[in-house]
Amino acid sequence: MLQKETIDNIATALFSAEREAFEVDKFVDNYPQLNADLAYRAQERLIEMKCEAEKTKIAGRKLGLTSVAKQQMMGVHEPVYGVLLDSMRLTEDTPISLAPFIHPKIEPEIAFVFKRELKGSSVSVPEVLDATAYVMPALEIIDSRYRNFSFTLPDVIADNASSSRFILGGPYFKPDEADLRLMGMVFKKNGQVISTSTGAAVMGHPARAIAWMVNKLAEAGQSIQPGEIVLSGALCEATAVSAGDLITVSMDGLGSATAFFTN
Repeated sequence: MLQKETIDNIATALFSAEREAFEVDKFVDNYPQLNADLAYRAQERLIEMKCEAEKTKIAGRKLGLTSVAKQQMMGVHEPVYGVLLDSMRLTEDTPISLAPFIHPKIEPEIAFVFKRELKGSSVSVPEVLDATAYVMPALEIIDSRYRNFSFTLPDVIADNASSSRFILGGPYFKPDEADLRLMGMVFKKNGQVISTSTGAAVMGHPARAIAWMVNKLAEAGQSIQPGEIVLSGALCEATAVSAGDLITVSMDGLGSATAFFTN
């Protein structure tokens, strides 16, 4: 009963913080029992609340903390995952208002769309690629609900891994039409290059991050469903955005994605 109350309290607070755009303090200070397992249950409850309130449904998953540098910074040894909803999806041709966000940042990712269910406890990179219908460039807007973007691992898990919005670029490619490991990426803000990277920045291969997540989902009896989108992890550090910013990511052989921000 105490666990359920903790889960409900955390999910309700995060739900309100996102809807009303205000910051909350880390929950580990008031709930010392909050660990990764309990945090994922709070995340599930938060997603249930959002689906009901927004009349939306699950569109897929996202990965976070996929770089060794970020894991070391957080003092953890593995990534985290969150859920994407249909209501989070934006289009490249629509300006994005900053009004709903608290302190948004944006990062470039490779998106995978799956043609069949992917499940199991020992899924490999080749199996991920074989189950993938196509891949494309993507941009993810992250927006932690925690004060000053400061949190612990259980906190960020409960907060749906800082998920907020996502934009899919194009064109679409089959996964064997591009070397996702060596593929170069250029990330620009207002025409200025702010970062370059390759697909290998995500755990050596972006599909490896997805394989990790599928194996982790299996512990909870969950899987990736046909048609779902998975954002495989940031290819570089996220950058803060302001009104008037034009963000683009270009990927060798894979196209581009764009986002423009307004007040």
